Amino acid sequence: MSQDRKRIAILISGRGTNMRALISAALDPAFPARIVGVLSNRPDAAGLATAEDFGIPTHVIPHRDYDSRAEHDAAMSAAIKELDADFVCLAGYMRLLSADFVQKWEGRLLNVHPALLPSFKGINTHARALASGVRVHGATVHFVTEDMDDGPIIAQGAVPVLLHDGEETLSKRVLQMEHHLYPLALRLVAEGKVSMREGYTHFSNLTAEDEAALLASAGEKLGPAEQP
Repeated sequence: MSQDRKRIAILISGRGTNMRALISAALDPAFPARIVGVLSNRPDAAGLATAEDFGIPTHVIPHRDYDSRAEHDAAMSAAIKELDADFVCLAGYMRLLSADFVQKWEGRLLNVHPALLPSFKGINTHARALASGVRVHGATVHFVTEDMDDGPIIAQGAVPVLLHDGEETLSKRVLQMEHHLYPLALRLVAEGKVSMREGYTHFSNLTAEDEAALLASAGEKLGPAEQP
């Protein structure tokens, strides 16, 4: 892949395990995107050290230094623009974004959520899934809109809820799916095969391999007659 790889800024607030998954994917020169910066609203975010270990520039913009969410988001947006980022990936960024920020980055702002949206929006997704008795849980990568966890879906990955599961075991299984799903979704977006148009996800020029990867993550197992 040449220098036309898309430039990605990642926002974190904590460990940044999904950030690490994206960085690892981008280490492959054939991956259509590269990570140009990691930003955090928390100076103690453990993921900052991880990014620095990979030689990726980091920026800390503490939200407590600003009088309002809008002012903090404006500072974050300015820092992202300085990185000349094409897309922004939220990876455990634990702040609701202002409408102005979302509008500025509309169609270029991705998030991963630990549930199969539209089910279990918000926090405590694993406890709520267990309490509900669902037998399938998972993760969703979606474009970010002004409504929380409500943007157009790019990709979903399903995991079983086992009878002996607690929050810890279920969360580990979902997190593994997130680490697989987020790089897949970012690749498709960076290649221009997935985009947000008029509030919906638009797919174009997907290869048979792309479609198989999306279906496999969602839990569809293709039979021999259905194999592309």
